[in-house]
Amino acid sequence: MGFKMSQCTYFPIIKTNLSGAITTTLTTLKHLPPHTTKPRVPEQTCLTLLQSSTTLSSLTQIHALILKLGLHNNPLVLTKFASTSSNFNAIHYASQFLFPSDQNTPLPNPIYYDAFLFNTVIRAYAQTVDSKSTALHFYKTMLRYGVVPNKFTYPFVLKACVGIADLNLGQLVHGFVVKLGFEDCLHVQNTMVHMYCYCEGGDGYARKVFDESPKSDSVTWSAMIGGYARLGRSAEAVGLFREMQVAGVRPDEITMVSVLSACTDLGALELGKWLESYVERKEITKSLELCNALIDMFAKCGDVDKAMKLFRRMSTRTIVSWTSVIDGLAMHGRGLEAVSLFDEMVERGVTPDDVAFIGVLSACSHSGLVDKGHYYFNSMQKSFGIVPKIEHHGCMVDLLSRAGLVREALEFVLKMPIEPNQIIWRSIITACHSRGELKLEESISKELIKSEPMHESNYVLLSIIYAKLLRWEKKTKVREMMDMKGMKKIPGSTMIELNNEMYEFVAGDKSHNQYKEIYEMVEEMGKKIKRAGYVPTTSQVLLDIDEEDKEDALHKHSEKLAIAFALLKTKPGTPIRIVKNLRVCEDCHCATKFISKVYDREIVVRDRNRFHHFKNGLCSCGDFW
Repeated sequence: MGFKMSQCTYFPIIKTNLSGAITTTLTTLKHLPPHTTKPRVPEQTCLTLLQSSTTLSSLTQIHALILKLGLHNNPLVLTKFASTSSNFNAIHYASQFLFPSDQNTPLPNPIYYDAFLFNTVIRAYAQTVDSKSTALHFYKTMLRYGVVPNKFTYPFVLKACVGIADLNLGQLVHGFVVKLGFEDCLHVQNTMVHMYCYCEGGDGYARKVFDESPKSDSVTWSAMIGGYARLGRSAEAVGLFREMQVAGVRPDEITMVSVLSACTDLGALELGKWLESYVERKEITKSLELCNALIDMFAKCGDVDKAMKLFRRMSTRTIVSWTSVIDGLAMHGRGLEAVSLFDEMVERGVTPDDVAFIGVLSACSHSGLVDKGHYYFNSMQKSFGIVPKIEHHGCMVDLLSRAGLVREALEFVLKMPIEPNQIIWRSIITACHSRGELKLEESISKELIKSEPMHESNYVLLSIIYAKLLRWEKKTKVREMMDMKGMKKIPGSTMIELNNEMYEFVAGDKSHNQYKEIYEMVEEMGKKIKRAGYVPTTSQVLLDIDEEDKEDALHKHSEKLAIAFALLKTKPGTPIRIVKNLRVCEDCHCATKFISKVYDREIVVRDRNRFHHFKNGLCSCGDFW
C-alpha cells in the first residue's frame, strides 16, 4: 500500500496513538532552541525506538515518525527499519515504504541506498517460503540502482535461487560472483554448492565448485554430501563422508543427518549402527533433527525395535518423531502396534498432520486392517479438520486392493472428490492381477497408456497381462512400442551390505568376480529347497519358453543371487539382510521362506513396499504384501 502524505493519512495516528516515547520526542524537538543541531537527535531516537520495537503496531507508529521527521532518506534509519520489519515477518510492509509504487509517497533518493540495505531486504525475502522470486527481484533492483553487491549479498541471492531451482539463473548468478571476485569466499562457495545440488542437472557443477574450492569446512562437505543424498546418489554420499574423515574435517549434526539419510536409502544397517556409535564417540550434538534421523534410519534399515527404544528415550518429541516410528512399524507389517502408537500420540495432545495420517493408513494397508482404515480416513476431516489429499485416497485404494476388495476399491475411486492419479489406477490394476480380473486390468491399463503415453510401467503392466493370457503376439507388440519410444523396463536389483561394503546384483548378473561360486550356490539352494517342498512359481516368468527354462530364469533373480552370496560369505546362523528396488515377486517370496528354514537363517528383505522377515519357513507379512 502507498502512503498519501498529501492527505495526512498518518498524522492523526501520531497525535493519538504513538507511544509515550515518540510523543515525548516530537514535543522535545518542537521546543529545542534554534541553534541546536536537530538532525542527529531524531536519527538516534528512531534507531533506539526501532531497536526496542516489539510489535507490528509499534513499527507502524515509528514509520509515521520517520515520515514526520523527514528521515526517509537516512540510510541508517532505512536499513534498521527493514531489519526490524523482517523480524516481524513484515518485510513486504517495509519494502513498500522503501520502494513505493504510489506516486504521492516520498521516494527515497537512490543515492542513499547501499548494499547493506539491499542485503537486509533480499535476506528477509530469501528466508520466506513463498517469496524467493521477490528476493531475486530486489537483487535485480539493486543492480539497476547501481549498488554494487558485496560478499554478503550472494549467499542470500543463492539461497533464493535454491527456492526457484532454476539452473540457468543459478549459473547467471555464479557468473556475477566470479566477475566481482567473490568465488573464493567460503560462505559464498558453500551456498553455491547447496544451490547447484537443488537444481536439476546441477550436481556436476556442484561437485566442480566443491573440488575447486581452495578451502572448505564442515558446511562445504555437508552441502555436497546432502546434495548427493537428496539426489538418491547415496553410495556417493557415504563415500564422500569417508573422504571427509580422511581429510580430517570434523562433521557436525547436519552432516550426520545427511549421511544417515543416505544410509537409510541404502538399507545399510551395520553402517547405521557404526554412525550411531560415531556420533557418541565424537560427542556430536544430538539435535532433535539428528535423533529423528537415527530413528528413521533404524526403522527403515530393519531394526524397528531399536528405533522404538530411541524414540522412548527422547525427552522432547516432534510430530516427525512419532511419524517416523509409525511409518517404521507399518513397513514391518506391525499394523496393530502402529495404530496403537498413533492413538497414544493423539492422547498425549500431539495433533496429527496429513503425513501422520498417511503413516497410519499405510499401517492399516500393510496389515489388512480395513475397518481401522475407514475409521482413520473418516476422522481426518471430522475430528481434525484435515481435508484428505490424493495420497490419503491412494492409501485407502491400496488398503482395499490388498484386501482383495477390488470392486469396493473401484467404487471408492469413482466416488473420489478429486481426480485419481496414475498411482491409484496402478493399485487397482495390481489388485485385479492378484484376483484374476484380467479383462478389467487390461481395460484400465489401456486407458493409462492413453493418459500417460511416456510412462514405461503402464506398458509393462499391459505386457504382463498379455503374458498371463498367453497372448504372446500382443505382448511382443507392446514391447516393440516401448522400444520405439525409447523406454526400458526398470531392471530388478538387490543390494546387500557385508563387512561395511555394499554389493549390488541384477537378474542374471555375472559381473561379480565370484559369480561362478555364486551360481553354484544358487543351484545348491534350488536342490535343497525343492527337497523341502518348494515348487517354482513358473507363472511368474512372462516368456514363451518351456518350464525348464522358466525355472532357470527364476534361479537368476537378483534376490536369490544376493542370498547365495551371503550364504557363501557369512558364518552359519548369521542374519541376512537385503534390499530390493522393486516389489518382491511371488516365487522369490516363496523360495526365501524355504531357504530360511533349510539353512536356519533369519532373512530380512526390504522391497519397494515393506519389510519381510523370514524365519523357520514363515514370513512376517503372513503372505500379505
